[in-house]
Amino acid sequence: MSPHARDRARDKRRNEKYQTVLDQRAANSRRNKQVLGIVLVLTVVIAGFVGLSMALKKDSQVSPSAQASAAPGALAKPLAGCVPAPKVPTDKRSGTLPDKKSAAGKTFIATVTTNCGDITMELDGTKAPQTVASFVSLAKSGYWDDSPCHRLTTQAPLFVLQCGDPTGTGTGSPGYGYGVENAPANFIYPKGSLAMARTSDPKSNGGQFFIVHQETTLNDPTGYSIFGKITSGMDIVDRVAAAGATAADANQNTAPLQPISILAVNVTEKKASQ
Repeated sequence: MSPHARDRARDKRRNEKYQTVLDQRAANSRRNKQVLGIVLVLTVVIAGFVGLSMALKKDSQVSPSAQASAAPGALAKPLAGCVPAPKVPTDKRSGTLPDKKSAAGKTFIATVTTNCGDITMELDGTKAPQTVASFVSLAKSGYWDDSPCHRLTTQAPLFVLQCGDPTGTGTGSPGYGYGVENAPANFIYPKGSLAMARTSDPKSNGGQFFIVHQETTLNDPTGYSIFGKITSGMDIVDRVAAAGATAADANQNTAPLQPISILAVNVTEKKASQ
């Protein structure tokens, strides 16, 4: 098979996989709308008798220098292998911090399906049990489905693609926090590292994480939790990073020019024989 034929076959497989995910999303959306309609009717009836009132709260967590400062731009032509990213979710999502014992001493493989292809990660539950337990729990709940990677930094000393906020603003969290694990003593984060984003509060690790696309030095005495590494698909991150960010920003708080979103995350435990 010629290289061009292989590329076309690969793109066709990616598009078919992406369409399958979209079809499943559509089915889930129809079901959710039906359920929502029933809930709304019941709410109105109950409100008429008991005077029910509701208040909505906004997330207050902000990742370290990660609040998006510009709306995503667009390339003249999408990168090869990428299809249009889905709309940013509008539903409010949250989770419950799991016991770190569920991941302690274990290794997991996470396949992150994006609109630009699959990125595979190996998660180290021995070095970062609480972080990995949280990641696995959020993945299984669908917390990151359709969420955009909202931040790309391409200037020294920070070279990361940051993801994990379903709101796409850099302010979202699953509603809980926990402390730092496995921060490098030399402050160096190698290319391909998978680490947690947080605020200035060391106990604010939640759902946002970053992929290091070039070796990065972060001279923060507390550090950031390294909980895994990219084992395949780093070429996708490299191409997105090479395409650049949406705007020049001293704090590097801008989205990638090539939109990349997490469509789904599938996690399995890696057995000793694997």
